[in-house]
Amino acid sequence: MKPVFNLELKYKVTMSTREAWTRCPRTPPMVKGLVWYTDGSRTEEGTRAGVYGQSVNRRLSISLGKHASLSG
Repeated sequence: MKPVFNLELKYKVTMSTREAWTRCPRTPPMVKGLVWYTDGSRTEEGTRAGVYGQSVNRRLSISLGKHASLSG
């Protein structure tokens, strides 16, 4: 049997700018499908990475330790 690969994208990535978020009076509306947000922050305790799944109402925050750096 010959392998068949389907490389069609089943997702869409949308990157909003900070300006677009500040112009909008509320969070973006629910859309059909999965919606995920990511963020990183640095505090006195260390660096953290966060993920939030709007459509599945899931949150995850992970410590990256004191020596990790944020770029972007």
